[in-house]
Amino acid sequence: MEQQLFTVIGLSDGRELFLPPHIERIIRNGEVFSGGVRHRQIMENHLPHGALWIDITTPLDDVFRQYAGHSHVVVFASGDPLFFGFATTIQKRLPQARVVTYPAFNSLQMLAHELTMPYHDMQVVSLTGRPWQEFDNALIRRTAKMGVLTDREHTPATIAARMLYYGYSGYTLFVGECLGNEEEQRIRTLSLEEASKESFKHPNNLILVAQGEGRPRYFGIPDGEFELLHNRDKMITKAPLRLMDLSVLGLQNRRSFWDVGFCTGSVSIEARLQFPHLLVTSFEIRPEGVQLMEANSRRFGAPGIRSVIGDFTAQDLSSLPAPDAVFIGGHGGKLKEMMEQISRVLLPGGIVVFNSVSENSYRLFLEAVETTPLTLQNECLVALDDNNPIRILSAVL
Repeated sequence: MEQQLFTVIGLSDGRELFLPPHIERIIRNGEVFSGGVRHRQIMENHLPHGALWIDITTPLDDVFRQYAGHSHVVVFASGDPLFFGFATTIQKRLPQARVVTYPAFNSLQMLAHELTMPYHDMQVVSLTGRPWQEFDNALIRRTAKMGVLTDREHTPATIAARMLYYGYSGYTLFVGECLGNEEEQRIRTLSLEEASKESFKHPNNLILVAQGEGRPRYFGIPDGEFELLHNRDKMITKAPLRLMDLSVLGLQNRRSFWDVGFCTGSVSIEARLQFPHLLVTSFEIRPEGVQLMEANSRRFGAPGIRSVIGDFTAQDLSSLPAPDAVFIGGHGGKLKEMMEQISRVLLPGGIVVFNSVSENSYRLFLEAVETTPLTLQNECLVALDDNNPIRILSAVL
């Protein structure tokens, strides 16, 4: 069979359809067409007699099974098919196919033009069927102008509420509802407080523009600013040691970081703020850990840290993103068991870092390395003020 061809045509939401002559010619000569239900409603009177239509619905496996055997499929999509659109789905699923696109404005371009707002400096984040990770990443980086694609869960109201909860209040929010629909289109400029209390018609999207400098950024959060466990100032990894640990972990080149025994959450929060691309999963045996992590994450503007409470050695870790970097902040006498469990889920090339404060814990770490596939990488002796020297130990898989 010859190389399969997909011609993907972007449509706006306007009710007055204008098709350039070259698009009309493609449609007139086509036999197999595809798109969502709304696209079918828009195009049904413009298709040639006897045309075959394939609805794009979930599961997509069924859709692509129907595409098989057709040498040319004309697909209708919303806006720009290469902008979080269906053309990219075709490329991923059928890399050998030829894809030709005829884009319309995407929804964020439409909103920017309605606002006469230059958008060359806008970072785009999609929350359509996606978790908060990339949005949080952009927020922590203090992105000055963000275009956000929404869905029915990640609405302008829930986005504004999340930003306010974590202290990112210095933004103006511009919302476009039903863009391109002459009867229902609405453009609004709101504060985050106003947006968090409003309801919005779907589909919608938004542009966030920072006002002023925003909240301060840290490189080494002062220890005294954390909420502590029972006000015990010894129950925290001190800022200089914390930064050294993050350096040894090499988090700039990692994707998934686990903090085992997080206590106040200082290491997790510092990692989240310094390396916002990371997926951060934190473990603590004490039930109070939930409140401490929440309070300190909110205090320092570190959304997106996943907390797991309970005995680490008894956890089912299969549903969590496998780590390529692990910090052990507390072990409760179970260091060897922890390292055995970590070694089973650690990704190849992953690293484990531990601060040894006693000869006993130093010995336990070395013994654990000997009984697992881990290899001792390095150790560094550090002394802070008049405290006992601490060994920073690392092992790799």
